[in-house]
Amino acid sequence: MQFECQWKNEKWSGRITNFTDYGTHYEINIQSRSSVHVLFGRTSLGGFACMPDFNAGCHLISPFDTFWNTERLSFVLGMVDGITVAQALYHLAKSELIDY
Repeated sequence: MQFECQWKNEKWSGRITNFTDYGTHYEINIQSRSSVHVLFGRTSLGGFACMPDFNAGCHLISPFDTFWNTERLSFVLGMVDGITVAQALYHLAKSELIDY
């Protein structure tokens, strides 16, 4: 699945190369400017994303809320990777692959 990202005047594309639904959480591999392996799921407090290769994780909200998710993910991953992961989650939810 291909998707587009933007920050200020800069644009880049991303691609979801692997998506696995485990029933309790999702595993996602994203290729863009870097490669990001994401575990995404729900808790009683909302959503979460864990990026083990970055030693990072954070709480998220609905995958459709790209503003909030970009803010949280950018804090732990940096701006470009944070935007990329937020957009990937949005596109998976929009395609109804993520049941949230």
